[in-house]
Amino acid sequence: MKKIIFGAIMLLAAPILGEGGPVEAVADGLSTPPIVASPAPRKKVRRPRRPRRAAVPVAVATTTVVLRDDDRLLVLAPHPDDDILCCGGLIQEAVDRGLPLRVVYFTYGDNYEWAFMAYKKHPVIRRKAMQNMGLLRHDEAVAGMGVLGVSSGSLSFLGYPDYGTLKIWNSRWDGRPPYRSMLTRVSKVPYVNAYRPGAAYKGEEIVKDLKSLLREFRPTKIFVSHPGDQHPDHRALPLFLHVALWDLGPDFAPAVYPYLVHLRRWPSPPGHRPDQPLAPPAAFRALAQWETFPVDAGRREAKRRALERHRTQFAYDRNYLLSFIRTNELFGDFPILDLDRKGLPPPEDSDQERAKFVGVETKTVSVQNGKLVVTVSYQRPLGNRTGVQVFAFGYRPGVPFERMPKLRIDFGALRHRVFDQGRELPWKSIEVDREPRRITLWIPLELMGEPDRILLSSRSLFVSLPLDWATWHLVELGRRTSEPSERKESDGQNR
Repeated sequence: MKKIIFGAIMLLAAPILGEGGPVEAVADGLSTPPIVASPAPRKKVRRPRRPRRAAVPVAVATTTVVLRDDDRLLVLAPHPDDDILCCGGLIQEAVDRGLPLRVVYFTYGDNYEWAFMAYKKHPVIRRKAMQNMGLLRHDEAVAGMGVLGVSSGSLSFLGYPDYGTLKIWNSRWDGRPPYRSMLTRVSKVPYVNAYRPGAAYKGEEIVKDLKSLLREFRPTKIFVSHPGDQHPDHRALPLFLHVALWDLGPDFAPAVYPYLVHLRRWPSPPGHRPDQPLAPPAAFRALAQWETFPVDAGRREAKRRALERHRTQFAYDRNYLLSFIRTNELFGDFPILDLDRKGLPPPEDSDQERAKFVGVETKTVSVQNGKLVVTVSYQRPLGNRTGVQVFAFGYRPGVPFERMPKLRIDFGALRHRVFDQGRELPWKSIEVDREPRRITLWIPLELMGEPDRILLSSRSLFVSLPLDWATWHLVELGRRTSEPSERKESDGQNR
């Protein structure tokens, strides 16, 4: 009886959006204001509806991804089917030209209970049943790649928790206990056909696997999910990849091409439109640098047939999946914010200083007097039930990343709290200046472990629920002249 009640609760509580479980509640657009108490109801006035205009695709990026004869391609997919959606045409080009290719799946996609229920025609609740669905998705990935000419020997499955990898990134490092998955209810990789069965659900284990794969395959180009994607697994994977590449040093510098899957009202227009281009989303069009890869009619048809092999997903999300069969595939990344460690902040209007974050209007970043200065602006003052979170994770060569501080600063209406993973730090660890619609914080670089690089993010909250998804940006602080032994930056390491 308890299992039946638990299953019913899980099905009622699980949001519908997103691969492998719920996509975090998101605001519509880049600067949607936080939710506030509703005013007294007013008399409704009917207004005539504006005629709906047909969606017109925006011209795609003009820069084209070019594959060289000496390229070695690594495709990192958060879930089975993401590789086909965003790289199916490119994969076929690599196969036709005989280029070395490796596809790695971050998870088995074993947390998408709504799709599983639609496929099985009954609720899928038990732990073993969820793991069996993960094995089924493994087989679907093998079948789908077979349609594109890729053998199972070129595929690797890591087996980390579907919809749990960003939680590992945020707070499961070093001495912290491993993450326990939501539906399979395990704390280590349970699949015997995984890359490393039994690997604990911890951040350093993920980095270890990625470094092993990178050393083994030596890719020249890596295609990975986008740090601005709405799905948490898609945001987490490029963050772990950053750390793995940095650990391998400047001599290992493949080009990195992020691809986008989950974003509200995108692709636009939706549906099976194989003769139309895939255009950058309006939300990120000016914030990311976009490149395109052409896909001819024959390869578009092969993508469709490969997607149909993912039966558990195609039956439930057919229209959405077919939205990615277009005349091109799209890749783009946020620019690196390059700051001078010892100098003054860049001019106020510098593109390298200012970046828009979802859910807040802008975030301004600089370094002053040994402190990282972050200013977050938003549309309305914080209330009793609304808040803002800022994440700042530092990286320093020679120091294991799991031992570096990973700060999260929570802002409410009246006070702030500072955390390093699950450990609360004194609130006076940072300086804060509050204005009605803006917060400025000074974070000592010493508190962050004197990093050379910082991964920075921000999001708004209602009670404890996110109103938006937190995009991550990379901040480069420059090489410390006082420590000549540390490695130099590599221009080709991150795009």
